[in-house]
Formats: sequence, structure tokens, C-alpha cells
Amino acid sequence: MISPGKRQQAHPEKHHPKHPRFDCPEQEVYLNLWRTYDRLRFLEDQLFQSHGITAQQYNAMRLLRAAHPKRMQTLNIAVRLISRAPDITRLLDRLVERGLVDRERPANNRRVVLVGITPAGLELLDRLASQVIDCNRQQLSHLKAEEMRDLIHLLKRARQPHEPEAGDWA
Repeated sequence: MISPGKRQQAHPEKHHPKHPRFDCPEQEVYLNLWRTYDRLRFLEDQLFQSHGITAQQYNAMRLLRAAHPKRMQTLNIAVRLISRAPDITRLLDRLVERGLVDRERPANNRRVVLVGITPAGLELLDRLASQVIDCNRQQLSHLKAEEMRDLIHLLKRARQPHEPEAGDWA
């Protein structure tokens, strides 16, 4: 029985020790990364869908713009994408259909496929430039500059042992 002068204290919700919320600290970190990716990706998806492309297609076009006026081999594009593309051919097919990139096979080696960005692809990237910056700011501008640097450092450390040795991603 509670005495009249004392208020009952609310007990914070406790997790049953036999059933913790996460199986280990690494799982908690991973699931937080996944949740964060999901929330930030939603904003990006809205932007790219309004232009009829995906984030991976945008990423591929940016790689091709960086190489422009030269072309890149299909496999080099696949290796340099931010996220793996199990079917790089289909990704590029859709961009070719829209006239945003084109492909050619050199006469001296028909097994190689070289991909280049078209003027229409360059124009789309130009139209998207400020919108992408606005999206990135919407996603993360609430963080201080030092917090962003720390986060970048931690994310690089987290993925470092899992990056391919030949990879040159930032």
C-alpha cells in the first residue's frame, strides 16, 4: 500500500533478460544501419522515381559522366557502383532504352562491351544536380559537420574488412 504522501514511480519498461531486444551489440548496430538506410533511401527513391530512374541507374550514369567522353566496360561499372547490381546488363538495358546511355562492341574484341553516356543522359544529370543536393540536405543536414565526419569515419571502418581488395570506392 502506498502512503498518501508518496507518489508511485513509473517503472520503465524492462526487457525480459531471457529475451533481449538484440542478440548482440553487432546486431543492434547492423539493424540501426538498416533502419537508417531505409528511412534515408525513401527520400531518394521519391526523387529518382519522379524522373523515371532508380538510384542505381543514377549512380551508373554519374560514373559514366566522370569517364566522359571515354567509355567504361560494363564490368567496371558494376564494380564501382555504390551497391551491388546482380544484373548490370538489365540496369544498362533500361538506360539504353531511354536513350540515356549507349553501348558499343569494339571490332577488335567483340566480348567487351563499352558503355557511354549520351547527351540526354548528361542533360538529365544536370537537371537532377540541385535536386540531389536538396535531397541529401533533407536527409542529413540536421547533423553537425563534425558529426558527419565522425559518421563517415565509422562507416568506412565498419565496411573496410568487407570491401573487395581491388575496390577503389571512396
